[in-house]
Amino acid sequence: MNTTVSYETILFDVSGGIARLTFNRPERLNSFNTAMHAEVRAALAAVRIAEARVLVITGAGRGFCAGQDLSDRAVAPGAAAPDLAESIEKNYKPLVLALRELPLPVIAAVNGVAAGAGANIALACDLVVAARSASFVQAFAKLGLVPDSGGTWFLPRLIGTARALGLTLLGEKLSAEQAASWGLIWRCVEDAELPAVVESLALQFAVAPTRGLARTKQAIYEGLNRTCGSSSTSSAITRASSAAVPTTRKGWLPSARSARRVLPAADSEESP
Repeated sequence: MNTTVSYETILFDVSGGIARLTFNRPERLNSFNTAMHAEVRAALAAVRIAEARVLVITGAGRGFCAGQDLSDRAVAPGAAAPDLAESIEKNYKPLVLALRELPLPVIAAVNGVAAGAGANIALACDLVVAARSASFVQAFAKLGLVPDSGGTWFLPRLIGTARALGLTLLGEKLSAEQAASWGLIWRCVEDAELPAVVESLALQFAVAPTRGLARTKQAIYEGLNRTCGSSSTSSAITRASSAAVPTTRKGWLPSARSARRVLPAADSEESP
């Protein structure tokens, strides 16, 4: 199925099993406003109903995503300040969870700066490939904010407490090369190579057994909160379930309700 829909703040199409979503506000470094949140939600919903087997997310222009567009939250003098908690619950939290729960691989092609929520949206993807000139910035501390969009969950799990604290308390820029060295992202490649490397990965996933990849993704993420024993049990159930259907056919994950009936409960805090 080939799908192309016109949007104002993003570019989105599905072709050959590959869904491509581009943040398209280059004049604002692809920062989010209300309209962009709504369009990204619509696109991710479309990924689920289209015959997509992999999703590639990138940014237009020189940036991946600079997080929240602060001008979208500007208020008149004397007016009440915007409710940031409501914005996170309504927009960023559902976005991060939607990326994690998509039953197919999600690739972030980080072509430039990924700052604030933009950095953590990239980390919510399954594979992050970044251009050498790209960077990751946990800019929240400079604004007197606590990292959102899953940052306080992703960072210590990916790079450890010491580095997570350094990045979030100092708000310093982390190069793509250093991010790859630390294990924060999958790969750092030369700028000119980024499109070809990402396209190669997307084509590989487009012909791979999507059901098996989706269940592997599910098992890995659930394993972050399990003991070794419960994780092994869960993997065995997942293998048996996957074996019951042809592995080369596209398949979807069970609903959260059905998963709870067959999988043991997590042993620690929930994912973001």
